[in-house]
Amino acid sequence: MARFYANENFPLSAVESLRQLGHDVLTTMESGKSGQAIPDSDVLSFATTENRILVTLNRRHFIRLHSEMPHHTGIIVCTFDSN
Repeated sequence: MARFYANENFPLSAVESLRQLGHDVLTTMESGKSGQAIPDSDVLSFATTENRILVTLNRRHFIRLHSEMPHHTGIIVCTFDSN
């Protein structure tokens, strides 16, 4: 299964669903990095160092970072759907 790093804005319910499907998901809170206003480039670097795919709702910034920092483990940008 995949190894993910859930950005601070990624819903916990989605994290739990991914875990139920057998994925290894590390949250920002679990990594001790929540609430610190860490720059997005550092978030992506941490995910890459941990060999994890970043999952985020922050589409604009991480799509830009994909172009600026192309050597990463992966980025999944999502949209919020309350359903």
